[in-house]
This record gives sequence, structure tokens and C-alpha cells, in this order.
Amino acid sequence: MIDGIGIDVVDIERFKTSLERTPGLREKLFTPGERIKPVASLAARFAAKEALAKALSTGKALAWHEVEVLNLENGKPVFLFRGAIADLIDGADVHLSLSHDAGIASAMVIVERS
Repeated sequence: MIDGIGIDVVDIERFKTSLERTPGLREKLFTPGERIKPVASLAARFAAKEALAKALSTGKALAWHEVEVLNLENGKPVFLFRGAIADLIDGADVHLSLSHDAGIASAMVIVERS
């Protein structure tokens, strides 16, 4: 059964400007493994975390470092959960789709529970 759906879009150039203008923002939003990605991938990962927060609809702020977006060997994006967010997910299947093209990064998340 679908428990939640979230979607988010990010203007890549605007996101890049925010990262350049705000020292420490990259470190605040992303894990060390994510920080090395190009800006379009960072924008998509930010969109993924925002879409996850919408899908979970907890009303609480997301702890950015408790959620990491990784890519499987075949390129498929997946979440790695840590801490309180891992407890909140508690065995749910979380599906993630990312895209970035034409200056826009987007993410869709579906949370499914048995």
C-alpha cells in the first residue's frame, strides 16, 4: 500500500548560486559522499530529500545527514537512511527517481508499506 508520495523540483542555476553565496550550505545539506558530486547531481539529491520529507509528511524538519542518496552499480538512485529517519522508515519500501535536464533537477519519492 502506498503510504506517501512526494515530488520536488530545483532550478539548478539558482541552487548553484545558493551554494556559492552561503558558506557551509553544502556541508549542512549533504554527506561527505554526496558533496563531491557535480552541482546538477547535488540539486537532484536536494530535491530527493525534499520529496522524501513530503512523502513522509511528518511535519518535522528532515535531518539532512540522516538521508544519503547513493547510486547502485547500474546507476539506479537509492536512499541510505541513518538515525531517527531509519527508525521512521522502519522497513518501508522507498522508491526514488531522479532527473536533471534543461536547468531543472527533479525527484519523485514513493513510500510503500506492506
